Amino acid sequence: MNASVPNRHSLMNTTLLELIVRNHPGTMSHVTGLFARRAFNLEAILCVPQPDGATSRMLLLVANEPRLEQVERQLERLHDVLHVRHRPDLPADVFDRMAPAWSGAEAVAP
Repeated sequence: MNASVPNRHSLMNTTLLELIVRNHPGTMSHVTGLFARRAFNLEAILCVPQPDGATSRMLLLVANEPRLEQVERQLERLHDVLHVRHRPDLPADVFDRMAPAWSGAEAVAP
């Protein structure tokens, strides 16, 4: 399966959110479910466990639109979300730079 990376045109009106979340089963589902219930598209997601093993860092590429503030407030109320912040210092093309590592990967049978 090939990685889906947003095109440059779609990156122009997006922003990156960084979340620090509890690292356990169901956390990703809770975060993405919040966006889905509000019909708010996630353009890209990156989630990496932190060295402590108890938390993960998530980067979410989302549309920069007025209702994003409300979604952020709702994210902060999720039990598994410990911290939410905008990351204007990170270039949105971080996902583009990672795509080559995924694009040639083939699915591995269990």
